[in-house]
Amino acid sequence: MIVALIDSGLGLLPTAAWLRKLRPDVDLLLQLDPDGAPWGPKPEDWVVERVVNAARTSLRSGAEVIVLPCNTASVTALEHVRAEVGPDVPVIGTVPAIKPAAAVCRSVAVWATAATTTSRYQADLIAKFGGDADVVGVACHGLADAIDRGDLTAAHEAIGSAAERTPPGVEGVVLGCTHYPLVTDAIVAALPNGVRLFDSAQAVAAQTIRRIEALGRPTTGTGVIRVLNSGRPGALPTSAAAFESGRVLGAQG
Repeated sequence: MIVALIDSGLGLLPTAAWLRKLRPDVDLLLQLDPDGAPWGPKPEDWVVERVVNAARTSLRSGAEVIVLPCNTASVTALEHVRAEVGPDVPVIGTVPAIKPAAAVCRSVAVWATAATTTSRYQADLIAKFGGDADVVGVACHGLADAIDRGDLTAAHEAIGSAAERTPPGVEGVVLGCTHYPLVTDAIVAALPNGVRLFDSAQAVAAQTIRRIEALGRPTTGTGVIRVLNSGRPGALPTSAAAFESGRVLGAQG
C-alpha cells in the first residue's frame, strides 16, 4: 500500500509523521514542489494544474491513496484531483481544525497564510463551524516560506508578529497552514500560558487510515518513504533538518 502526500513544501511532514505513527507498514510517497512553491499566491488554474499533475505522477508511482495535506491544494484542487483519479482512489483533503477548537474555546484565532486569511474559503469555514465562539483570522506573513527555507530567524520573527496581532484573551489558536505544526514549540513560547493549539494533521492521518481499511486490500508495505521534488526523485530539502523532520518521521520506525 502506497500513500502519496502532495504539498508545495514541508507542510506534508506533520501528516506524514502521524501516518508513520498509526501505520508504520504503509509506504509513503512525499511529493514536494520546490519549483512551484509557494502555491498560496499563485492563480487558481495554475495550482489546479500543478496538483493534478502531481496526482497523475502519484498514480504512475503506484499510489492507491492520495492525501492533500495542504489547505491551498485542498480548497483549490481537491475536487479536480478526485475527478482525475476516479472513484477507486481515495483522495483526502485538509480542513483547518476550526470546529474542534470552537467546541471547547470561547475565543479562537486562526493562524494562516495571508491568502487563506482573506479567502472566502476560511470565512465560510468560520461561519459553518465557529458556533458560538468568537473566531478571528490572523495572517502569518512569511511563516510558511521561512519554514520551507529552514530560516529559523525569519520563522521566529513571523511568529512574534502573529502573536502580537492575536487578540488578547484568545483561548485557542488553530494552525491553519500545515507547515505551522513544524514550529509548534516556538508558537507556544510566543503565546500566553494556557492557550491551546489545534491542527488537523492527526485527524487527516486518521481519516486516511480509515479510507485505507475501507479498501479491504492487503497491506504489504514495509514503511518505505520516497521523495519526489517537482516530479524528480530526490530527498527532503536540507531545510527540513532545521525542524528535525527526520526524527519526526522516524519516531516510530
